[in-house]
Amino acid sequence: MTEGSAGALTVTMCRDPRQFAALEEPWNRLVRGCPTATPFQSHAWLHSWWLSYGKDGRLRVLLVRRGAELVGAAALMLVHRPLPRLVPLGGPITDYFDVLVADGYADQVVPALARGLHRAARSAVVDLREVRPGAAAEALYEAWPGVSRKLADSTCMELPALPFDELVKRMPASGAQRVRAKLRKTDAAGIEEHEVTEEEVPQAVRTLLRLHEKQWRGRGVTPEHLRPRFAEHLTRATRRMVRAGEGRLTEFRLDGKVVAANVTLLCAGLSGGYLYGADPELRDRKVDVATLLLRHEAGRALAEGRPVVSFLRGNEPYKNHWRPETVVNQRFLLATSALAPLMRLHESQVTGRERAVDALREALPAARDWRARLNELRVR
Repeated sequence: MTEGSAGALTVTMCRDPRQFAALEEPWNRLVRGCPTATPFQSHAWLHSWWLSYGKDGRLRVLLVRRGAELVGAAALMLVHRPLPRLVPLGGPITDYFDVLVADGYADQVVPALARGLHRAARSAVVDLREVRPGAAAEALYEAWPGVSRKLADSTCMELPALPFDELVKRMPASGAQRVRAKLRKTDAAGIEEHEVTEEEVPQAVRTLLRLHEKQWRGRGVTPEHLRPRFAEHLTRATRRMVRAGEGRLTEFRLDGKVVAANVTLLCAGLSGGYLYGADPELRDRKVDVATLLLRHEAGRALAEGRPVVSFLRGNEPYKNHWRPETVVNQRFLLATSALAPLMRLHESQVTGRERAVDALREALPAARDWRARLNELRVR
């Protein structure tokens, strides 16, 4: 660890994976004491991701302590391509990034994080993706002593945690009628719910990923979801999160057979459906899986006092049926004044890629189909 100080606080940079692993208890206390933290800031998620995706010598975890107490943190890593950057741990499979700031210490911790990160950014641009509106990272952005730029990132969909009948009433009358009819058929099928225990997680994740591949076969499955490193991470992280009450894995069984499974990540502020798999044969039985899962998750969120049911990233059409609130994540680019030209170059590359993708989608409606086919080939 390298050390510096900011007032009564001590700011250190953890580069040793073993020391990061040993931070589990103080890290989780900090998560519980940070009102903006999401499940993706838990030690279970971040450390598991590092074990599956991290590279030697790249870990950069900024820590702020008040005496022996951990009161602030930013989990980052160094990448070299296309240019040197400090980016969040969690990579593309993580829906939200935030720094951790203990409740009641923001006035001290945020400037300390900004100064510590500014020192760490002497030779790299800081690129913070998927920052949820209201995150503590917004205060870090405002306190940044160098140059900065804010961009839009992924779109997320959220619903208030309401009784399911109230969620159905948000839909147009014709849509609400169809949902009620689908649920009657689902209930008639006799599907049973089973919440997976910590010991059952490894087998349940294997079943979920098998169903997920089967569900998306021929329609462009995300290749990463079928890779061994993802399965290892999801199993390890889910097991720890189930133990800590930060996640759950629910199986839906028909005649004793698992026909659907869903991983949900949890924090005080939201319940987020992360990944599910469903047997395509359910369509033959007229079972609407998306509605089945939402009814289950909305009921649990309401009972547990979580105010938001999040679909997480993506604006797929089935989500829009429920008239959710659209929440756009943010992307913060930060750099020292000396690296301002490098940050502007990176920004131009990012916005150029986004314009190219948008133009391709507009000009070639078939591009998504070709991408789906390409993904299928990559998986095979």
